[in-house]
Amino acid sequence: MAKADLDLDGFFPLTIAEALRRTAVSAPDIEAIVASDGRLTWGALAEEVGRVGAGLAAQGIGRGDHVGLCLGNSVRWMTIFLALGSIGAVTVPINTRFVASEMAYALRQSRVRTLITCDRLFKIDFIAMLREICPALDRSLPDENMPDLERVIVIGADVPPAAIRWDEVVSAACSSEIGACNAEDPLLIQYTSGTTSFPKGVVLTHRSMLANAYFSGLRMGLRPADRFHSARPFFHVAGTTLSILSVLQHAATLVSMDRFEAGEALRLMEAERCTHFSGNDTMAHMLLNHPDRAQRRLSLRGAWLAASPTIVRRVIDELGARECVVGYGLSEASPNVAQSCFWEPDEIRARAAMRPQPGVSVRIRRSDGSDAGIGESGEILVRGWNVMLGYFDKPKETAEALGPEGWLATGDLGSLDGDGRLTFLGRAKEIIRVGGENVSPADVENVLHRHPAIRQAAVVGVPEDRLVEVPAAFVILNDGQSTDPEAIIVWAKGEMAGFKVPRHVWIVDSFETIGMTASSKIQKKQLAAHARGLLGL
Repeated sequence: MAKADLDLDGFFPLTIAEALRRTAVSAPDIEAIVASDGRLTWGALAEEVGRVGAGLAAQGIGRGDHVGLCLGNSVRWMTIFLALGSIGAVTVPINTRFVASEMAYALRQSRVRTLITCDRLFKIDFIAMLREICPALDRSLPDENMPDLERVIVIGADVPPAAIRWDEVVSAACSSEIGACNAEDPLLIQYTSGTTSFPKGVVLTHRSMLANAYFSGLRMGLRPADRFHSARPFFHVAGTTLSILSVLQHAATLVSMDRFEAGEALRLMEAERCTHFSGNDTMAHMLLNHPDRAQRRLSLRGAWLAASPTIVRRVIDELGARECVVGYGLSEASPNVAQSCFWEPDEIRARAAMRPQPGVSVRIRRSDGSDAGIGESGEILVRGWNVMLGYFDKPKETAEALGPEGWLATGDLGSLDGDGRLTFLGRAKEIIRVGGENVSPADVENVLHRHPAIRQAAVVGVPEDRLVEVPAAFVILNDGQSTDPEAIIVWAKGEMAGFKVPRHVWIVDSFETIGMTASSKIQKKQLAAHARGLLGL
């Protein structure tokens, strides 16, 4: 077990208001954010946050109120989020890819009192979606379908009769006293993608998110005036904690995008002289293999990745991000549990061996409930300041996840080495059980990524009569390369144990049409269903 105890008080600010005040005073001229809707320094952002916070308070929004936020990555998203945190309100990020029923569930289950939304984003008409789930928007709120929703504030031209125009909110700002909040107050209710049809709202505090942001940025090597490129959606904790709050805690600059596109990301990194970037396997693949990469003069020093060792090595060697680190986490842990450190040797960082965050304890549990030995795989359990308060309004699920002693059962597989470093082995529900052997898709993908013709691989399990399950792989080839599925299988037999070798391989052009999340993660459930369909199962 990797364990450490730590009193966070006095290390760094533990509320949004304190953190913003410190950074605005110490680094007022450093840019805070660069996005498609503009750029602001920390000094100017603090003033805007104060103005927006006063306007929201004048609407009756205050400490403990749940406020839905449905916008794309932008200066405005960051401003509203920090303003809500400064007045003690709780942000409920709404995934901009939600369909109407998903949005309705999140708003209703979290008891959102106020929704702040844009009227449109790309081709999505959010007002039409709201009219579908809340017809009283054209008359008077609340609606019988949404009894807790008292007000809808709209950014844009399409403002229904019962909604409030954003400009009216800001112009109503007054200098009335705004109630303070403390570090243990909830800051965010984050809806997880969930393993069931009903996602759960993870309740995270000022303390858990700001401490997580501080330690993550420290281990990544963020310094004042560094420029951090992250297209991670702000409606995920990788966008709030590991992007917005990391630059806040370290007086760095966040360079973001409406949505990730590798060519535009490379252009932005060059133009804005970014020193760091954040991404997962898929995003790193897209950057490494984009035809524009060779002509871009990048200034990268480091990166934060959730990626396989093969990709980490390529990012270090080919993108010049010598201080690249790897992190493991989940929404229920604010989200970072463990992370490598920029000052560690390349060989440690490249094999994705991560130290638990200071003050965070990690155990590896065998299937019989006992603690696993050094190097032995099992379920990752976490306890510490980063663990959620619980799932909002779901006491049974909270008790099941945290257990009687407060250990968060992650459902993920990992192992601890003799130095207490954690290796993430995969999501337990994605493990492929081949006969009597457990196969991690990440292990197989890591080997396939070494194939000279393969740009990206995604591995899932498919049913098989004799072995119960076998691995199947979808691969994207590098530009100008050609091979066939049978040749890939033959090559794989020489690179990994026989039970790990994919029995089926399909070459595809993209994962977009099969299934990819807004944060550019491949949706393994959809991929597995697609594989079963191809096999007629």
